[in-house]
Amino acid sequence: MRPGRRLVRLFATATKAVGEAVTAARERDPAARELGTATILLTYGGVQAVLAHRVAHQLWRRRVPLVPHLIMHLVRLTTGVEIHPAATLGRRLFIDHGVGVVIGETAEVGDDVTLYQGVTLGGTGFARGKRHPTVGDRVVIGSGAKVLGPVAIGRGAKVGANSVVIHDVPANATVVGNPGHPVRVEGRRPEGPDADWAHLPDPVADAIKHLAERIDQLECLVESLTGRRPVGEVKRFERRRGPSSAGG
Repeated sequence: MRPGRRLVRLFATATKAVGEAVTAARERDPAARELGTATILLTYGGVQAVLAHRVAHQLWRRRVPLVPHLIMHLVRLTTGVEIHPAATLGRRLFIDHGVGVVIGETAEVGDDVTLYQGVTLGGTGFARGKRHPTVGDRVVIGSGAKVLGPVAIGRGAKVGANSVVIHDVPANATVVGNPGHPVRVEGRRPEGPDADWAHLPDPVADAIKHLAERIDQLECLVESLTGRRPVGEVKRFERRRGPSSAGG
């Protein structure tokens, strides 16, 4: 390919990547919808990190020494986002807020994925080879969530804030807790809006609630048989939630 044609192709690819990054920010961050392109490019650390990785990854694929790692090191110092240059990132990835996000060497991220601050796509052990997660298209991973090991996160899945995922997640499922538990499979939705992490179901809280109800039933049975209520009180377990971001 002629040098001139190659430059035109590189310019077109870079322009497309920048446009997609800005569009993803506007679509998935309400605060960005009224911002200009320059403002997003100059002030959104997650957008900067993804665009810098596009360059570093191409250099890494061409086996350029030092430079890919140096680029991503500088990105980490300036944005707080750490992405290994060998990681594979899909189109229109959006990292919201960005600080504390870590994406490991063998991680693979699909198209239209959203990551919030503090997310880790990390490895387990010291063995070489595939040791980081594979994240499908249109996945949303909430703040502080950790996805560890060569697990697969299915297309359209959602991982709740501060969850720890160490097993595969089915497509279109929602996972919460430590370790992560699926609480939604396709066709069964949790209460509240999809991105409202404060209103996702809590399987641990549900288990405690059922145990408390069971204890109350047993105490009633003991009272009916002996005429005496066991000493102590079991208070009804009720989860408290903040207001819904959907306005309800």
